Amino acid sequence: MAISVKQMMEAANAAVPRITPTQAREMIARGDTLVVDVRDTAEVEKSCIVAGALHVSRGMLEFRADPESPYHDKNFAKEKTVILYCGSGGRAALGGKVLKEMGYDQVYNLGAFKDWAEGGGAVDKPIEPGV
Repeated sequence: MAISVKQMMEAANAAVPRITPTQAREMIARGDTLVVDVRDTAEVEKSCIVAGALHVSRGMLEFRADPESPYHDKNFAKEKTVILYCGSGGRAALGGKVLKEMGYDQVYNLGAFKDWAEGGGAVDKPIEPGV
């Protein structure tokens, strides 16, 4: 049976808790937390990223998170807390659900980057295009 984006989002939002910037800061302060920006490169180049975040576009998330993948990123570890964010929270929720299906237990959706930035969260400038 076919599934709609609305149904996918409902399932993702049910599986991945949404957290506030304050909750994210508390988790980050405890350590052993990976913050992942799943926006596209063009979006990141036009703004900033959460300080210390790893940029992995949504399309590469599974490949970076899977230790069996040749594209695996060693920053991903199933025992870490993982916080994802994007432009509005949708891609972060969908990506978080996939990570949970892959065995990551502590996965959270921070929602939109702008909420973090407007809430006073620390940011880093993105890598310059072409670098």
